Order: sequence, then structure tokens, then C-alpha cells
Amino acid sequence: MHILYLSQYFPPEVGATQARAYEMARYLVEQGHNVTMISEIPNHPSGVIPTTYQGKLFERVYLDGIYVIRLWVKTSTIKNFFSRMEFYLSYSFGSTIAGLLLRKEFDLIYATSPPLFVGLAGLALSHLRRLPLFFEVRDLWPESAVALGELRGSLAIRWATRLEEACYHRARRIVAVTAGIQDCLIERGIAAGKVVVVENGANVNLFQFKPEMRQKIRQSLGMDGKFLVVYAGIIGLAQGLEVVLHAADLLKNNVSIQFLMIGEGPKKAELLVMQQKLGLSNLQMLPEVPRHEVPDYLSAADLALIPLRNKEVFHRVLPSKLLDAWACERAVLLGVDGEARRLMESCTGGLFVPPEDAQALSQAILELQVDESKRIAMGKRGREFTVAHFSRQALARKLETILKNAT
Repeated sequence: MHILYLSQYFPPEVGATQARAYEMARYLVEQGHNVTMISEIPNHPSGVIPTTYQGKLFERVYLDGIYVIRLWVKTSTIKNFFSRMEFYLSYSFGSTIAGLLLRKEFDLIYATSPPLFVGLAGLALSHLRRLPLFFEVRDLWPESAVALGELRGSLAIRWATRLEEACYHRARRIVAVTAGIQDCLIERGIAAGKVVVVENGANVNLFQFKPEMRQKIRQSLGMDGKFLVVYAGIIGLAQGLEVVLHAADLLKNNVSIQFLMIGEGPKKAELLVMQQKLGLSNLQMLPEVPRHEVPDYLSAADLALIPLRNKEVFHRVLPSKLLDAWACERAVLLGVDGEARRLMESCTGGLFVPPEDAQALSQAILELQVDESKRIAMGKRGREFTVAHFSRQALARKLETILKNAT
């Protein structure tokens, strides 16, 4: 197949969206398919374009056999409604133009959302190039944006909903990443046979426990002999990471416990100010690290944190960070209710804590600090469960089958 893949976020950016798009595309290329990826010039989530990309309107490169076209987008370190719209729409417009100018013949368009405006480009190209559209839904938008306060105003919400529904109507298949999203779409009247599930997963070859890196990382951070609790990911609106700082505040007199947060995002500056005000010497914040280094830091952890804000819209999500942590044999404290919680309880790879409840989070940390054997057993079960059910390679094969059978 010749596939035009639209993903605004893509490596060298770091994140769940980028990892999923890269792993899926790389597998398709390994199976002999031709994949053209249209993404943005790297900048997400900070809004800062690295020096090596500054001044470029576009870049064309091959990454592990994937033909990648990176396009200029309107970036900003200020994250508000207008800067986000400029950011999303500049990609949507640019990717539509790029897709029209490509002389290659394609069999299908695969567009992944959010941002929902990737779907706008997919719609335009599907009509103009007369190609089937496959629309991937990793999160229900605009519902999530409304819940997080990113999208306000009845007119904006109405137009976003119309765009969402137009994408669903045009798509030959809708690829949902959770059963909860699939159920929600079917409840909204979309034919059950049109919506398929290809879950988030983990690259179980990359993400695995590395005992040699555990000691090296802990020594470099000055955390030898400490009980280390780690969050690695985007520091954004959805995560509700204030709860981690409040838990650190409750535990700051316990000198054996240390917290580590790794990543960038629109909330980081605010959390750094909060850390200073609370006087949290038991918490370190590190910059974003390349994805291939994330397993090293997870291996250094005694516990991995997976929090989200206490919003009903998140009951349908399955964070890929959960599976990455399990692949590294780390027990998890999961602050996400709904589908993710049910998965956690079926695997028994950690403990559920109510979202945004710092007291419950601190108590769960203390519980697993004193019970090492329980913690280690949780991590091993998590690895076994992820390898058996959520390896990225197996899920990519599932996606390939869906595309071939529906084209």
C-alpha cells in the first residue's frame, strides 16, 4: 500500500502521539508498504523550535524508511485559545497544500486526532485526491478540550463538533484507541462495523527493565538509597500534576522518599513556581529526554506515577505511559478512573488512587515503599501482561490488516 499518514506530532518530538505514529509507520514500512508522513517542524509541547530547525519552511527526510515531510507551523510559548488555533490551523493548511503537491499516488489517507484539525486536512485531501480516509481517534475532541477549558464559546464548540462529525462521516474506518471511545461513537449513531479498536501499546523491545542503568541514573541524580517515585511525560493541562507536588509536600519530612518529574509542557513553569513556594527539596524536575532514554529513568524508579485530572472524559482513555512503565517492570500508581482502572485491576500491576487526591497518593506511596516484594511482583505482572496483550508490534499488525481489508 501507498499510505499518506497525517500526524501533526512526530519524532524527534517526544510523547505518546509521536511514539504511536512512528511505531505504526515503521512497522508498515518493514512489511513493504510505502508511508509518507506529514508532520510539523519539531516544537511540541514547549512551542520552541530547536536551533537546527529554525528558519525552515519545510524539511524532507527519511526516518527508518518513512518519508517524512516536516512543515512550518505557527508556534508560541503562550498557550491560549488563539495561539492554539493558529498552531493547529497552520498545520492543517500546510499539510493540505503539501498533500496536494505530492506527485505520488496513494491508496489511502490515515489521519490521527487530536488535534482535530488534522482531520480537516484529511477531509480536504480525501475529497480533492479522491482517496479513502481512515480517521484515528486517540481522544474525543472537542469533548476533552471543553472539559479542560481549552475550547470555550458555543459557536467554537458547534463548529468543532461539525468538523468532528464530518470526519466520522467521511472515514471508511474510524480507529479508536480504547473500547470506551468505540462505545461512545456507536452510542452517537455511528455504525458499529465502522469503528475498530487498535489500542495503545508499548514497544516491549525498547521498554524493558535495565538494571545497569538503574544504578547509573540513581547515582547521577544523587538518589542512591532513596525510594524514587517518577513521572515521565508531558507536563500539560490534562495531567493534573499539582497532585504530585501536594503529595510531595505531605511526605517532605520523610527523607527516604524522592520525587522525579521528567518532561516539558505548558504547566511546567507554573509547577516550578509552586515547587519553590512549597519548599520541596524532595522533588526534582528534569527537562524532556529522548524517548530511547525513558526506559533508563523508569528502570531507576521504584514507582511510576500515571495521573490525570478528575474529569469524566478521561474514563475512556488508556495512557500509553501505563504500558511503558509495566514493560519496564515498574509498579504503577494510577490516578485515572474508568477503562484504565479496570485494566489495572485485571493485571494487578499497581494501585489505583482517586484522581487529584494527594492524601490518597501519599498513602499509596508509603504502602508500597514498605512492601518491596509486593511492589516487585506488581511490576513483573505488568511486564507479562503488556507483552501478552499490548505489544506495539502486535497492534501494528492489527492496524495493517484493517487497512488492507478495507481498501
